[in-house]
Amino acid sequence: MNQWKKWLFLGTMATVTLGALSACGQQGDASEEAQQTVTLWAGGSDNVKVGMEQIVKAFNASEKGEEYQLKLEFIMSGSGSQSLSDRIIAAKKVGESNTDYDLILVSDAEVGVFLQEGGEDIFVPYEEAKIPNLANVQTKVSSGEGVLVPYRGTTVVLAYNSENVSSVPETATELYQWIEDNPGRFAYNTPGSGGAGSSFVQTVLYNELPEEALTSSDAKWKAEWSKGFERLKSLHSSMYQTGGQTIYPNKNQGTLDLLINQEVDMIPAWADMVITNLANGTLPENIKMTQVEPGFTGNVDGLAIPSIGSNIEGAQAVMDFMLTTQAQQILLDTMAAIPVIDSSLISSDNSIYLKDLKIDSFRTSSLGTLANELNEEWDQTIGTMGQ
Repeated sequence: MNQWKKWLFLGTMATVTLGALSACGQQGDASEEAQQTVTLWAGGSDNVKVGMEQIVKAFNASEKGEEYQLKLEFIMSGSGSQSLSDRIIAAKKVGESNTDYDLILVSDAEVGVFLQEGGEDIFVPYEEAKIPNLANVQTKVSSGEGVLVPYRGTTVVLAYNSENVSSVPETATELYQWIEDNPGRFAYNTPGSGGAGSSFVQTVLYNELPEEALTSSDAKWKAEWSKGFERLKSLHSSMYQTGGQTIYPNKNQGTLDLLINQEVDMIPAWADMVITNLANGTLPENIKMTQVEPGFTGNVDGLAIPSIGSNIEGAQAVMDFMLTTQAQQILLDTMAAIPVIDSSLISSDNSIYLKDLKIDSFRTSSLGTLANELNEEWDQTIGTMGQ
């Protein structure tokens, strides 16, 4: 009898234990289901990828990370892959919805392309109440107000080897003269492969036009590109050469590599890429940055919520996190990103490289689909010269 009671007791305890374990498992499943995924899509150079990877880690470790799990999908620039804008616009046109395009990185220069080709409803307007840190932002976007939340500023600068360049150009005219006086010592990448080369080309063309043209997608400005293209043609033979032929490197990193290897003495480059490479020792200390007048174009990079996504609330949580001092610190440390909040709240070794940049000299561009048309015309008129 005692033996029977013993087995009955053990059986009962086993049942209770299994039930408790089952309940715990169900609670765990419920917890995982409650944590929603937010997918952030981004593109660009490796420094952007590194920065976004750190943002993902920080967000997922934050209080909001208990509710949302941030995931990164990255498209490397110049890789030949379909661009992020093409993917989203195509998906929108065929009526896709509830996709994982929850949140994307997009500059105020690119917003126009999305709106022109994907329709005015391609982005979901954000709710300011859901992004309280927006009140701390000191930067304005040139295009996309109401749908684009800025997270960093960026601009193209003139990077040069201070050991070989004794007279640094201060104006665009002086830069053109320096290029002609120092044949083979200047390079810019193909405009379709990276923003630094694109900025150089846009600046050469649009320096000949009214300033308003830089933020216009009106096709009327195409008729006035000819003078700028003539300038680019005249500079062609003075560009970097190898084997007796002018070469335009691929991607922003391509021109940086030429500067690192001392094959050229001067290039247009993104300020954040120069600073990152100076900080990690890839670029030697004799490489300096300067700004010419009128300045090269730059942009405000931001976050936008595609209407074909599936997690608006989670996307806005990420937007808000990106504007915290923690996130802005990460961006400055990893990407040398120019903060969009009060920079005095942030301390970084990279700050020493930013102190001489004249923020009020930054120029933004927003050409819409004209930017792609400009790149195509460059390919046909400049890229084919000497072939």
